[in-house]
Amino acid sequence: MAGSSDLYSPMMSDALVILGAAGIVIPVFNRFRITPVIGFILVGLLVGPFGLGRHVFDHRWLHYITITDPDGLDIFAEFGIILLLFSIGLELSFARLWEMRRMVFGLGSLELIVIAASLTFILAAIGQSFSGAMALGLALALSSTALVLKITETTTPVGKAALAMLLFEDIALVPIIFLLGALGPHTGDGVSDLLNTLLWGTVVVGGLLIFGRYLLPPLFAQAARTKSPELFLAASLLVVIVASLATAAAGLSPIVGALVAGLLIAETEYHSEVEQITEPFKGLALGVFLITIGMSIDLYVVWENLASILIATVVVIVLKSVVTGVMLRVMGARRGTATEAGILMSSPSETTLIVLTAASTAQLIQPGTAQFWQIVTALGLTVTPLLAMAGKVMGKRVDGAETPHRPADDATRPRTLIVGFGRVGHLVADMLTRHGRPYLAIDSDADLVAHGRRLGYTVAFGNAGRGDALVRLGAADAAAVILTMDEPVTAQRIVRKLRLQFPDLPILARARDADHAAQLYRAGASYAVPETLESSLQLSEAALVETGVAMGPIIASIHEKRDEFREMIMERGGLSEKPSLKSGQLREAERA
Repeated sequence: MAGSSDLYSPMMSDALVILGAAGIVIPVFNRFRITPVIGFILVGLLVGPFGLGRHVFDHRWLHYITITDPDGLDIFAEFGIILLLFSIGLELSFARLWEMRRMVFGLGSLELIVIAASLTFILAAIGQSFSGAMALGLALALSSTALVLKITETTTPVGKAALAMLLFEDIALVPIIFLLGALGPHTGDGVSDLLNTLLWGTVVVGGLLIFGRYLLPPLFAQAARTKSPELFLAASLLVVIVASLATAAAGLSPIVGALVAGLLIAETEYHSEVEQITEPFKGLALGVFLITIGMSIDLYVVWENLASILIATVVVIVLKSVVTGVMLRVMGARRGTATEAGILMSSPSETTLIVLTAASTAQLIQPGTAQFWQIVTALGLTVTPLLAMAGKVMGKRVDGAETPHRPADDATRPRTLIVGFGRVGHLVADMLTRHGRPYLAIDSDADLVAHGRRLGYTVAFGNAGRGDALVRLGAADAAAVILTMDEPVTAQRIVRKLRLQFPDLPILARARDADHAAQLYRAGASYAVPETLESSLQLSEAALVETGVAMGPIIASIHEKRDEFREMIMERGGLSEKPSLKSGQLREAERA
């Protein structure tokens, strides 16, 4: 009986509700091409204390499909935001962050100050005290890192602008909270506390940057050598948690430590593998965060104050979108980019709730005022995905016939992905380099990766056979993918997956023999090269040269024999000829 009661404990019941929600929301909303963000918020609204949770005492069975301890989810929601900032750091790297410094500290600070000042003026004009109006203005000026970066791509102009503003807001969160404490009527040492926190925060962040550069590469190298995904995941989470706890102990937000941890790992060759292996945890934890947002909405209170809540929400969204759009135009952004980014950044943030709590604690605003703006914030977060869609539509209309958004690195030549960096991968990389073709080699052997990087090769650690590793490394925009590993089953699986995802992607694969080549063709390879064939052709070429045959006819006959052999392999595999990558056309492409 004791075991039965443990099984149906409140924590277990809440966990089942959350996992069940994830299992329903994600596939259903993906099926209809709708972001699951809305689904998680609606689930929170349904199963929370203001939804079905109201009727638990009347209908005891509802206990098993509702959240019985909403406050117990806060730690998981915070962990989701921490992992999100960690993933942002993985995508950034110090070099990219330095390139964005003008936008982060220029555009980001300008946007936050102007929006906060505008909202402060409006709220003070309608009767709010100046200190309370300032607190509300700063809170509502913040935008949602968790949702905006979940919706947009940080490689687009809109995504880069949003990322810059969000990074500054996350950095400014701690000074804002201390400023509100200093403005409170019951505190007198807020400024000294702020300076003390900034001092210790600088020391801690500096220590993380120094020690992380020397400790993280050997840590992940050792985890990679074990070939254990569990150990690699444990090392990744350990780094995130230690960095977050360190900055929290110094008085800064834990998300600052998570961002620094991501930046440090981004400088290593293991960043893509870390990003891939932590993705499921980030997605589930963010889902919990969104459920907590939905649970904070009391529909009865919304209905009783519907007009004022809607007016307040519309005013905040319109003001923020206009100001942000104007700031972007001043900074030189295109009209479509400014319009889309302005609308995307217009809703309040999850950190708005944190600032509202701090303002209420400092007695700058009344509890009823805080609750009103918490509902406005939750409503704004709920409509953020709809605002994002509206922003894309309006951005295209404003641009008209202008060139659509392109990634920042669109002007560069697409690079080739080399999967496997043994002797064959080295040779392929050398030939691509000789002809001026960019590439990225991937291997799951940490020692091979480290050796290749020491020799100057562009190589990263990653397990191409697991998850969407190749997609994260740029398979969608690759000039071609070349599989050089001597693992027949893994090669076939990778070819099949890539062909399903990218029907037009050139996929060239190393094969052991003719039978393996036929299997690769059936899986979707564009060109499969049997090792036995190439060794025979090289021997034949050497023999013909030594017997005095001219080089021109030798090369022609070698290519002709290669094409004949390829046709025979495809006939053996029961496939029709794929003329797009025949060796003759490959030669024409090389000459071009």
